[in-house]
Parts: sequence; C-alpha cells; structure tokens
Amino acid sequence: MKKVFLLAAGALAVSCGQQQGKIAYPVTAKVDTVDVYFGTEVADPYRWLENDTSEATTEWVKAQNEVTNRYLSQIPFRQKLYDRLKRVADYERMGTPFKEHGRYYFFKNDGLQNQSVLYVQDALDGEPRVFLDPNQLSIDGTVALTGLSFSNDGRYMAYTISRSGSDWTEIYVMDTESGRLLDDHIEWAKFTGAAWQKDGFYYSAYDAPTKGKEFSNVNENHKVYYHKIGTPQSQDKLVYQNTAYPKRFYTVSVSRDETMLFLYESGEKRGNALYVKDLKRVGADFMPMATDMDYQYAPVEVDKGQIYLFTNYGAPRNRLMVAASGKLSLKDWKELVPEQESVLSGAEIIGGRLILTYDKDASQHAYVCGMDGKVEYEIKLPVLGSVGFSGKPDDKECFYSLTSFTIPGTVYKYDMDKNTSEVFRAPQVNFDADSFVTEQVFYTSKDGTKVPMFLTYKKGLKKDGSNPVLLYGYGGFNISLGPSFSPYRIPFLENGGVYAQANLRGGSEYGEEWHVAGTKLQKQNVFDDFIAAAEYLIANDYTAKEKLAIMGGSNGGLLVGACMTQRPDLFRVAIPQVGVMDMLRYHKFTIGWNWASDYGTSEDSREMFEYLKGYSPLHNLKAGTTYPATLVTTADHDDRVVPAHSFKFAATLQACNDGTNPTLIRIDSKAGHGSGKPVGKVLEEQSDIYSFIMYNIGMQPDL
Repeated sequence: MKKVFLLAAGALAVSCGQQQGKIAYPVTAKVDTVDVYFGTEVADPYRWLENDTSEATTEWVKAQNEVTNRYLSQIPFRQKLYDRLKRVADYERMGTPFKEHGRYYFFKNDGLQNQSVLYVQDALDGEPRVFLDPNQLSIDGTVALTGLSFSNDGRYMAYTISRSGSDWTEIYVMDTESGRLLDDHIEWAKFTGAAWQKDGFYYSAYDAPTKGKEFSNVNENHKVYYHKIGTPQSQDKLVYQNTAYPKRFYTVSVSRDETMLFLYESGEKRGNALYVKDLKRVGADFMPMATDMDYQYAPVEVDKGQIYLFTNYGAPRNRLMVAASGKLSLKDWKELVPEQESVLSGAEIIGGRLILTYDKDASQHAYVCGMDGKVEYEIKLPVLGSVGFSGKPDDKECFYSLTSFTIPGTVYKYDMDKNTSEVFRAPQVNFDADSFVTEQVFYTSKDGTKVPMFLTYKKGLKKDGSNPVLLYGYGGFNISLGPSFSPYRIPFLENGGVYAQANLRGGSEYGEEWHVAGTKLQKQNVFDDFIAAAEYLIANDYTAKEKLAIMGGSNGGLLVGACMTQRPDLFRVAIPQVGVMDMLRYHKFTIGWNWASDYGTSEDSREMFEYLKGYSPLHNLKAGTTYPATLVTTADHDDRVVPAHSFKFAATLQACNDGTNPTLIRIDSKAGHGSGKPVGKVLEEQSDIYSFIMYNIGMQPDL
C-alpha cells in the first residue's frame, strides 16, 4: 500500500560556482512522496528524478554535469593524464580466430578505433580483409556490434547491434559471399542472438515499448520468434511465450545438426529451466529436461546423439553430465566429469576432445580430456591469469587468449597432440610490464571467512602506509573477478599506486556456496568482505585511509555505495559506477525484477524489507556526515540499472554531506551500462575518474 503526495514546485534551482571554498551544488527540489512497506513509511523526496525523459530531469542533469565539469577542469594534470591514457590505450588488440565454413574470422582494433573491426581470411597465413566494420554504423561510434551467428550452410551471417549502450537489440543479416546487407531487420529484441535453422533463425523479443519509456519501463512478456529470411518482422512466427510468468526470460539455441531446439527459462531463481524440442518431428512440443530453476543447466554440445551438459545440480562447484537421445529427463542424465575441489568454469569440445577450465583461487587452469571425461594433461599456460578458448568439435586448430593484470590479451595457438603453445598474436603496449608484480593475499573477513585479493604494484614497493590504493570489487550474481588487463590503470600504477581486486562472497570464485553466502539475507557478508579488505591494506601498511579509493560498477556500484555509507571514515574517495542504489524500488524498472534471486525484494516480507532498507545506499545517507570525495557515474541510455538510482543517490548525498569533500555525479550521454561504449567515450570517462581519484588522494603524477 502506498500513499503519494506530489508538491507542485519547481524542480531545480541552479546555483553553480564556489562559495566559501565549498562547491555550490544545484538545489534539487523535493516532493512529498511516501511509500508504506509493512506499516513503515519511507520517504522518497527525489522520486521525480525517476522520470528520465521529463524536462525537469533534463535540466537537473545539465546543471549537475556543469558543476562536475567545472570541478574536473580545475584539476591541474587532467589533460596530461588524458594524453597519457590515450597513448597507453593506443595499441593493436586482436581477438582469438574462429573458423566458419573454411574461413577464419577475428576481431581487431588498431588502437583508438571506437569499435573493433571483424576481419576474415581464407587461411591462417592469408591476407585479412574487412568483413564488417561497426565504426561505419554510426558517426560517433555509439552503435556497437554485440553478437554474430552464421547460418549452418555458411550463406548468411546475422549480427546484433545496440545503440548508445542500450540493452535493446537489433538484428541484421549479411550475405557472406558478397557482403551485401539484406532487407531483414529485427527490432525490440533483447538478451538474444540469432539461432539458425534452415533458411531462418530464432530470436527473443518484447513488444514495442511505450514511446518515451523505452529505457525505464518494466520489461515483460519475453517471446521467442522464428524469422524466415526475406520476410518482414511482422510475419515472424511466434514459437513460444508463457503469459503465466511475464517476468521471466525465454531464449533458445539450436544444435549444430539442427535436430534440437533448446529453450532456456530464467529470471525467477538463481538458475534456469531447460526444455528441448525435436526439430525432426513436425509439430513436436517442448519437452522438459530440467525444471528446477535453483540450478544452472547449459548444453555444451550435441555430438553423436549425446547431449553434453554443464550444471551445478548436485555439484556446487559444477560438473559435466551427458543425456542420451530418448532419455532426456534430468533423472536419466549420467555424470561424465564429477565435481572437483576447484570450480569448473568452462567446458567445450574442440578437435574431438574436451577442454575444461577450472577456477582455483580466482585464477584459471585448463585441462585436455578425452570424450570419456578422463584428464589427459594440463595445458601449460604461460602465465597465471584468465583464459578463453576458441575452436569447434571438428576443428584441427585450437586457440586461446590469456590475460593477466600486467599482460593484455595474448592469443596462443595450441597443439593438443603435443600439449604445446606458441604465441600467435601479442599486443605491444606502451609501458614496461616487467616493472610490475602481482601478488595474491588472503585476509580474514568479519565472520572469520578467508577471502582472496590480488594486489598489483611497481616492484620495490615500500610498505610504509603512504601508497595510494584503488580497491575494486563486485561480489554478486555468481560472477568471478579473475585477473584482467586494463590500460587505464597504467598511469596510476606507474605513479606508485596499488591496484587491489578483492574476490568477495556473492561471486563464483568458490562455487555456488560462495555465491549464496553473499545473497539476500546474507548480502552484508559482501560489504563486510570489502571493508575487511580495506582494513587489511591499512593494517599491513600498504596504505592509509587518506590514500584509499574504492570503485565498483553495477552490483559493484551498490557495493561502493553501501560501504561508503556504512564506513564513511574508512575511505578517502568513492567511485560508485552505474550502481543499484535504491534497494527498495530496483525491481520496478526494466529487468530489475531479475535480480531478486540475489537481493530479494522489499515486497517479499517485513524481514526482507527491513534488511534491504538496512543497507540500501540511498536510505542510509545521514545528514551532516563527512562522506568520502565521491564521483557517481551513470549514463542516459542505461536501461540495465536505470540512471534514477544514481540521480537520487547523488541528490541525497549532496544534501547530506557536510560539505568537506566533493560529491559529484558524471552523467554520460548516448551511453549505457558500459558494454559497447566507444573507445573515445571510455577515454574521457576514465581520465575523469582517475583525475578525480588521484587529485583527491593527493597524488602529483609524473605524466
């Protein structure tokens, strides 16, 4: 039950500039909006900022950006830092080759291209030529290529794009021989690729949204369609919908031999249900394989009548199972690769063998196995890091890309018979990787749990408590944070900074139990883990409170928001990026309902409501508090975590902060949650973020 009173007041009174050494923020109007949860009244004075298309919100965004830009422009080294970031980001990046119908494809970015370009070559030593250049799809690089799918006869390639960072997907089709773009065009698709069968493909989409609410309204009634090449979208055949559960996802995939259509149902619990349709039988229905959405079920491959399935059912650290044709129900599946001490994070069939990837203490190890699941040998990875493989069951070649905190993605060609790797493509970055080192430490959280953390810094670091530290975390949705390379950290590291990455509960680093330990009524464990990481870094003289910055995005933005409100004394700088800040209303926008498996909702029960309110960043800001120097970041086309979260949090933070430290918000335009953002925009954003961090922890970088 809710009671809502709206005050007819001006939305914004702008007062910019400096006043007595403090920042004069735009004065954000308040409305008398009150929600009632289980008898408890909760005020929401900035509810009007949820209307992202209103004139009042537009003016507020403009005013906030003016204040933020004015502050950032007075940082003396901002331009030099931008120039240095541009130099270190300007290196050739190549993806792993993948083979399609006798040709090799790969992505390459020359350095500062806004989007990576898809190339094709007839042989590995052949001359590459441009196959599809996403940079030609928009003048400013804000149209991103998000997926590819080749028809099984090799005649067509469907590709998906997003515009301005939105999750909304459009599908186009190319003739692979001529490169000609066909007339086929799919709109309002979401969370989908193109699953080919015969002369068409399956995809998932929503009904066209209400005009003006494309990026904020709740997404409901996900449907599966079949599109036949050469026909308009209006004639596409509805293949599946489930009106009984409008807030679930329904997506499909087709086996390589086009005999099986798999249907995935998700969005209710932590996993997914799995169904299959026999495409050899006209009029066949979807048959259930596994219906308990507490677990994950993912077909890896269909080979010789056997379905290889990746699952955590009965195995919190995952295992590989096999279903035989005709015995598809979960009760009839047979275990092929049992659960191990390390977490099985990847499985694929390449060259007639199984390649299995395991996470051990948040870094990856890979093994070659026979089709019987027996390990033949471990792949000798050149460095400890994160690895991804490329190849098909009938391919002779196998490639993998390997990255660490100091080594960008390097492509290796792997010989499975000899168990040897050779560098195939290695990027050259403008910095001395040998001058830096990464160590892994294990620290103790509040309840005694041991948590791993990676630390990267320049060799010869002195532990005297004076080093600038950037602590990063995520801690949610069964996502593991492994070693990864970012050129944007380089100037910070070169100037004596320490990059710390904590592997918090809520992720998948130690399997489903580690994940569940950071969800719902145990979510506080994630924040305790992050706070304990900061305390470890201080206690062990890596840094001091005055030199410590924290950053995280999306669920990681929630992490930063919760920790800076719980322990504002512990951090000097906070960067909550595209964060989930209103834990009482997150499920009321776009696909927010999908996160209830990790968070629970304010409507579930009084206990869940009180727990969420107890850590919700928006609802735990207190007037007169000295909060860390904060730069909130969001974007106007973020329809994953709508910008209203950041808007309301920033407005409340500015009202509550005692004025000692800057509390700013940076709102990007023609950008979304982060995926597909053009390099030019990334450079601008990262230079602003790192300028803010370095300036507020007292660094004077040599650039």
